[in-house]
Amino acid sequence: MNFCPECGAPVVLRIPPDDHRERHVCTQCGAIHYHNPKLIVGAIPEWQDGRILLCRRAIEPRHGLWTLPAGFMENDETTRQAAARETLEEANARVEIGELYSMHNLPYINQVHLLFRARLLDLDFFPGVESLEVQLFAEDEIPWDTLAFRPVKFTLQRYFEERKQGSFHFFNADLEPPVRYAPHA
Repeated sequence: MNFCPECGAPVVLRIPPDDHRERHVCTQCGAIHYHNPKLIVGAIPEWQDGRILLCRRAIEPRHGLWTLPAGFMENDETTRQAAARETLEEANARVEIGELYSMHNLPYINQVHLLFRARLLDLDFFPGVESLEVQLFAEDEIPWDTLAFRPVKFTLQRYFEERKQGSFHFFNADLEPPVRYAPHA
């Protein structure tokens, strides 16, 4: 950030009074500008036969790889609304959003991933502009080696395990950068 969105004056990095981190502070109006993590919100859309809807990405990062429908939460929406919107945008699929199932903190890229259990309402889905294709997968059909993001892989592994046990539990994990770190999870 070079200029204040409030007044247009230059900003400098400094620690404001009663704070402990450097922030962008306006040299003219004194406004403090915080940079906070991005929320990535999505769904685990399950059809009544147990298959899960995945999307093959048509955009970067991870173009061509498979993922659950998810994306950046927008202002003026709830996390459930974001999960339903992302599912509609990426897969043109209508879902009933259930309980929050997983939360992964990725501090090394300033993101928090939230995934909700969801019930797919019908089979009338097709790729949105951000997806090359969308498809239902049984557990043994999941393209594990071509999943785009670690939070998706970890969530699906746990989801299938807990489904076999007949009981789902919310979980929260903090992820370290991958061994061969690339700037996307």
